[in-house]
Amino acid sequence: MAKLKVAFIGVGTISGIYLDNLTKVFREVEIAGVCDLVAQRAEDAKEKYGLPRVYANMFEAFQDPDVDIILNLTRPHQHYEVTRLALEHGKHVYTEKPLGITIEEGNALVKLARQRGLMIGGAPDTFLGAGLQSCRKYLDAGLIGEPLGAAAFMIGHGPESWHPDPDFFYQPGGGPMMDMGPYYVTALVSLLGPVSRLVSAGRRSFPERLITSQPYAGTMMQVNTDTYVAGTMQFASGAIGTIFTTFDVYYPTQARLEIYGSQGTLILPDPNFFGGPIRVFRPEAGKFDELPLLFDYAENSRGLGLADMAKALGTRREARAGMQQVHHVLEVLTGFERSVREGGWLTLNTRYERPQPMKKAALAGVLD
Repeated sequence: MAKLKVAFIGVGTISGIYLDNLTKVFREVEIAGVCDLVAQRAEDAKEKYGLPRVYANMFEAFQDPDVDIILNLTRPHQHYEVTRLALEHGKHVYTEKPLGITIEEGNALVKLARQRGLMIGGAPDTFLGAGLQSCRKYLDAGLIGEPLGAAAFMIGHGPESWHPDPDFFYQPGGGPMMDMGPYYVTALVSLLGPVSRLVSAGRRSFPERLITSQPYAGTMMQVNTDTYVAGTMQFASGAIGTIFTTFDVYYPTQARLEIYGSQGTLILPDPNFFGGPIRVFRPEAGKFDELPLLFDYAENSRGLGLADMAKALGTRREARAGMQQVHHVLEVLTGFERSVREGGWLTLNTRYERPQPMKKAALAGVLD
């Protein structure tokens, strides 16, 4: 099967691991070219990775007949427009999270993709890694009985002490729920199935934030999105999950993700990563035991979802990190925002079925 070709729109901080993995790990895709508003970034990537070309702008990439998939690595508030234009030019799109910053944007993109017979996929793809895929196998095998509930925590004091340009984290489309929530919600729905309804509360604890990282150290940022959000989800299965995300507090660790079953508790790896430890507590053992990873891709395998989407296009199967998943996750995330504003429980409308689990490949970098 011929390799599908990918064009990068955006060559910022997140692009490095995509460039590494798409040139060194995944064998069924290749990079056609890159573009960025900062032209030097694109030129540097071309030189470092030996890429074929730099596009003058995204429209040049959209009009390249050799390009099959547009990789949208722009900032969250730009995702909708870039994805829409790529679809209108007949390209499949894989986008960084989230799909859009409102459910209306997500609905419009899904409608357009279906009208054009095109595929949308999107991050996060960490749920395809060894850690969470192993958890799925253990859960589906009944290791902790019937899943009754789950809890997710992402606790920290924001990115302004380390990110080189953190302002967008505090604007619409940012905040801890829209920025980090996709990892936790994607993990949970891939394990427990769709969310049927939700409720939440949130606040903006500080109206301004001081950047302490370079190059903007000393600059004050206005906070225009909630930075302390707590939500409750009822899954269609009946399980009840809670999620808490904040950029406002000090805490020694960043993440916790747990699933509670009728016969035990499963402690999942940090969903920001592809691997990590899995622990189980069952009453007959009376203690936590560590479980082995059962799948490939325990290392940083960002781009795995894109490679899987490319294989899906070539074999006419569903992409695992596909449109129905990023759409459902966006409705959950924006549902939390809406519940904060309006109060009360919200019923979700998007349809979601768990994607097929990963399969171990005979050859690394080649998917089923």
